[in-house]
Amino acid sequence: MMLRDAVDADLPGILAIYNYAVLNSTAIWNDTPTDLSGRLGWLRDRQAKAYPVIVAEEAGEVLGYASFGDFRPFEGFRISVEHSVYVAEHAQGRGLGRRLVEALFEPARALGKKVMIGGITAGNEASLALHTKLGFVQSAYMPGIGTKFGQRLDLVFVQKEL
Repeated sequence: MMLRDAVDADLPGILAIYNYAVLNSTAIWNDTPTDLSGRLGWLRDRQAKAYPVIVAEEAGEVLGYASFGDFRPFEGFRISVEHSVYVAEHAQGRGLGRRLVEALFEPARALGKKVMIGGITAGNEASLALHTKLGFVQSAYMPGIGTKFGQRLDLVFVQKEL
């Protein structure tokens, strides 16, 4: 298994992981799957900002991906980024999430970022534990601010000094 920068050919694998999470989990608070052109636009936006999209790939299959983007679109937040990491269901439990998040730290530092933020659905114990192991600390708990599958969701923000 190798980590590398994503290329256009990875988009079908990234799309499959993303849409699976949309349809089957509360990890992504969207109800509607996206399409290949939507993911291409996302990748181009990241590339234009020199923000990484890193894939975990094995035998030509994308097993997971991670990236970061602006935390908020205001100049005062320029030192912060919000990251995301997703691993295909059949590849979970192999440490890929940890390796993918760790791979984001140096690119963020190289861009002058000081804080990495993650927004995690409360109750996602695996993600919360992963981030704790990586040195993230909980900085906010926002009850009932979203909905998915007909239920109210709580959001936990975690952050790490880079």
